[in-house]
Amino acid sequence: MRKLTFLLRPSWLILGVIVVAFAYLCFTVLAPWQLNKNDSTEHRNQLIADSVQADPVPVTDILDGDAATHTEWRNVTATGSYLPESTVLVRLRHLGGAPGYAVLAAFRLDDGRTLLVDRGLVAAVDGTRPPAITEPPSGPQRIDARVRASEGVVPDKVPSTQDGYRQVYTIDTTQESTVLGTTLTPIPTGTDKGGYLQLAEGQPGAYSPTPLPQLDAGPYLSYGLQWLAFGIMAPLGLGYFVVAELRARRRDRADPAPAAPTPAAGSKEESTTPTRPTTEARLADRYGRNH
Repeated sequence: MRKLTFLLRPSWLILGVIVVAFAYLCFTVLAPWQLNKNDSTEHRNQLIADSVQADPVPVTDILDGDAATHTEWRNVTATGSYLPESTVLVRLRHLGGAPGYAVLAAFRLDDGRTLLVDRGLVAAVDGTRPPAITEPPSGPQRIDARVRASEGVVPDKVPSTQDGYRQVYTIDTTQESTVLGTTLTPIPTGTDKGGYLQLAEGQPGAYSPTPLPQLDAGPYLSYGLQWLAFGIMAPLGLGYFVVAELRARRRDRADPAPAAPTPAAGSKEESTTPTRPTTEARLADRYGRNH
């Protein structure tokens, strides 16, 4: 055990703490974070793929169904009419890579409940202001849409009225209820976020549809595996350096430096003959003089 006493030096102790902490974070935080994102992305992609193939159901079936059932991305139908003057614009959206707005409206079902509807995207004029927004069609309507979960709100991004339109920064049923002064019924999505309807392409009152997410898993699985690999490699690297240090010390003990003869004062040998470093000198070079 005396051979390992060098591990009690401050430099080795600090290195050991760093390696252990890094490996711990890799296995308990970083890798699970990426692997969980991979699982959630694959789950979302499967739901989207299933919804594309599934027949639409009346949105009232979801409103009256089990609130714990995951319903986001479901295709639904709704019958009712748009509320006049219920337009709200969502800022900081993009259409074709250019600045744009999402256009929201309120849709009252035949049973009296009112839902929030995303009519789609419009391009900004000169990249800075909204274009003229037409009112949704009046009278009874039957629409096809997709259930989406509310995005939540950003605390420091408050609703405002600009360029003649009420504007917000996110699509959130609760916030838009306040902005419109109308009670909007959140659609159960199986999460703590009430949902809204996203119009399908070609529906009455629809603009450019908000594109669906790309159905690929992304790099999360490879990132998670990389963090696991790093968590394994870090202790192995520390072990390698410990073994290398033990070998270096073994060589120093097996090949002690002979005492160098003392040259005569003033002789030429005094200034030209090199001396082999002693074991003490080699350790001093490695760790400093206070070892």
